[in-house]
Amino acid sequence: MTIIEGWNKTELSELLKSFFLEFSDIKYIDILADTYYLHSYETFDLFYEKLQNQKEEISKKYENHELHKNYTFEELLIIGSLLEKEGKDYFDKKLIFSVIQNRLKKNMKLQLDATTIYAITDGKYDLERNLMLKDLKIKHPYNTYYIKGLPPNPISYVGKKTMELIYENYKSNYLYYFYNEIKQKHIYSETYEDHRRKLSEYRSKK
Repeated sequence: MTIIEGWNKTELSELLKSFFLEFSDIKYIDILADTYYLHSYETFDLFYEKLQNQKEEISKKYENHELHKNYTFEELLIIGSLLEKEGKDYFDKKLIFSVIQNRLKKNMKLQLDATTIYAITDGKYDLERNLMLKDLKIKHPYNTYYIKGLPPNPISYVGKKTMELIYENYKSNYLYYFYNEIKQKHIYSETYEDHRRKLSEYRSKK
């Protein structure tokens, strides 16, 4: 069974239906998305225990990592869920992780669109429209345009590979980024002035 990184609970439930007659809701913070092997006799409870054991193995493997001077494993899971929703590929996730760290250190709001979308949809459906200015002002504990710091919990299932990526602890000086639909990639900047200039250039070409 392959649980896809970035999935929501509805997507996982649809998968579980094809393997188990009865199963319980699995919280985003409880497991890691990965490929798991099941025996035909396995119950959901045994499978769930297997998922939790793998999460614990990763947690113990990195328990002395330097990142834990500033973050708990659960906080890194929350960051991982943001990377799943914001990042386009492996290296993009590394860059976004560095941006998140830099902004948190400077006590800046994260201002990640994925959290605003989650605040609107509760992760239950695709928004299927662009965010509007009024959306960014929603007073919601998951909206990082409204709150400072991290959301209270993950916004999706986090992949094992993404957690391993986080522990690479990639660093940059970037503080800003936006998605360029023409180039189909995120554009990063170290200063707000540079960010505004690049954003203005992009908008003039749309």
